[in-house]
Amino acid sequence: MGLLAIGTPLVWPEAKKNADQVRRWGIEQLLAIWRRAKGKERDVLLWGDEIEYLVVAFDDKRRKVKLSLRQADILEALAKDEGLNKQGGCVPDLQTVVRHGETLPVFHPEFGRFMLEATPGKPWGIGFKDLLDVEPNMKWRSVNLPLTLQGLQLTAMLRRLIAKDHMDSNEYPITLTTFPRLGTKDDYIYPYFPPSGEKLRSQFLPDEIANPHIRFPTLAANIRSRRGRKVEINVPVFQDEHTASPFKDPTVDYDLYKWPEDDDVRNGAAKDNHIYMDAMAFGMGSCCLQITFQAKNITEGRRLYDQLSPLGPIMLALTAATPIYKGFLAETDVRWNQISRAVDDRTPEELGEKPLKHDRWRIPKSRYASNSTYISQDPRLRKEYMDPDLVIDQDLKQRLMDGGMDDLLATHFAHLFIRDPIVIFAEDLKELDLSKTDHFENLQSTNWQHMRFKPPPHDKDTGWRVEFRPMEIQITDFENAAFAIFIVLITRAILSFDLNFYIPIPRTTENMETAHARNAVLDQKFYFRKDPFPPRPVKGSGASGATTPALVSRPPTPVGPIEDEYALMSINEIINGQADGFPGLVPLVESYLNSVNVDVETRCELARYLGLIQKRASGQLWTGARWIRKFVRDHPDYRKDSVVDETICYDLVKAVQEVTDRNGNGGGLGGEMFKARDLD
Repeated sequence: MGLLAIGTPLVWPEAKKNADQVRRWGIEQLLAIWRRAKGKERDVLLWGDEIEYLVVAFDDKRRKVKLSLRQADILEALAKDEGLNKQGGCVPDLQTVVRHGETLPVFHPEFGRFMLEATPGKPWGIGFKDLLDVEPNMKWRSVNLPLTLQGLQLTAMLRRLIAKDHMDSNEYPITLTTFPRLGTKDDYIYPYFPPSGEKLRSQFLPDEIANPHIRFPTLAANIRSRRGRKVEINVPVFQDEHTASPFKDPTVDYDLYKWPEDDDVRNGAAKDNHIYMDAMAFGMGSCCLQITFQAKNITEGRRLYDQLSPLGPIMLALTAATPIYKGFLAETDVRWNQISRAVDDRTPEELGEKPLKHDRWRIPKSRYASNSTYISQDPRLRKEYMDPDLVIDQDLKQRLMDGGMDDLLATHFAHLFIRDPIVIFAEDLKELDLSKTDHFENLQSTNWQHMRFKPPPHDKDTGWRVEFRPMEIQITDFENAAFAIFIVLITRAILSFDLNFYIPIPRTTENMETAHARNAVLDQKFYFRKDPFPPRPVKGSGASGATTPALVSRPPTPVGPIEDEYALMSINEIINGQADGFPGLVPLVESYLNSVNVDVETRCELARYLGLIQKRASGQLWTGARWIRKFVRDHPDYRKDSVVDETICYDLVKAVQEVTDRNGNGGGLGGEMFKARDLD
């Protein structure tokens, strides 16, 4: 979610004047962290998941569903719950949270006033029993729970139960990526506010849809001001039998003259055959599943950052769950590019639309994008894997290297710091405090790449961390637990077997685009490394207990054409393996589990989660996107024109609620996502 500081925010012209100072001070704070924590060691791997909920309100009599803007009321109810307070509390933004005994999950506000963020109250360990606590905790963060159910799934369930217990009776926390009719012309929010406020200046959304904390409206307004126009989001519409061709978004008002930016659509912002959106909230109002790992030390963290990076597009396609925008079926299945465009603050010069005159450089990607750097000092990292179009601030890189940072990591941060700080508080410009990280985090937290490398905070006993960010949120806690556990086990296999997933960064960038295609999980192929194993045997040992195996030797730097190292593969081949080629990610995880002491009961529980991953990749089980699309197209009110009307939306969200409550059990509705069956 980023920083929630309190102060006097600068409007963009004033913020721009102070951007260089914030960058310089941020680099000095980073160097202070580097000097203090570069030798920091942790004995065990810790990790945590982050789940975001949409809060919806049902009107069953009128068969309507709306987004509830009662985030603040729900958080306040959670904070005032005496029973929860006796257990330590669970809303750190409103109270002091004390951790003891069975720690409660923790709830935070998010960008949208219709959203809640939930995390476990304390990090998970690597123990296999911890993995089986995740699903129940997710549920606790938001329904009645079988007492025999264990694990991450149980934890997920508990989160949902707690959240639901502090909502109105007609409200429900769902885990859809986006609300199907966000931005339509009807009253899709409660309470209702008209669109086109001063901060967003959107044709479709009111300012009141965003969290009122001053950071959020300032972030939206300054992104718009910096780029000189509103953000421009165009998602290709799904062309069904009766969809108009060319499709011209019927919700766009070309005769609106309230704000200067209303000229955008008259200047071609809304593209034919696309669903048009014009505000940050269309992106940052999306939900996702993110996993953060604390590494044993900085070396291990850098290694995980690099090796998980090529997996990002694969997991994005495998978790696809976003086939609807603004009441229309889309030709895409995932959210990533829509969020990218929703926070794209690049000017016409930085985009290459105009010659460079006032700006320093052209920037190939939005600040919400796939990674552009590798950072591990791994001898297998070849210069040919690097991004040839990488833009960095050479002066800031030199300052980092003068301060003792190595070239690779200095390049990484010098790339992040080409961006301007968007939200600056006047009070923070008075003096530089090297015991804080506010200026560093100002830039770090607004570079939303699919991986994030996170230095230790100054005031906590926390290690170097890596955040895995590409996955779509899933409808059920079982699915969210499965994907979280799978990524955790992948990290164990990477470290245990010294796996090598390096491919050139431009190929990962291409893969991220490929992941957006409708049904990409089955119909597309992705660049992936053919042989992940080191060229000579390595032996794992218990140097850090069950957490991080140590290597006896490191493989040499590879030679030969890099094009020989990777190939196009289906997701089924990447996940389940090839007969005479890539072994498959799940078989690699199973090999790791075979190499450690796992009791039979735990292994059987883990097999349920891995089975979901395998069958999703093979097509035996459907993605959420495929199920949602099929639900809409089979609805009796659907006219095969790509329109998801209010009745279809109500029935869809009701179905999502039912599927959520069943959590993938018992077949029936949503069974295509959980129970293998012949494909139609």
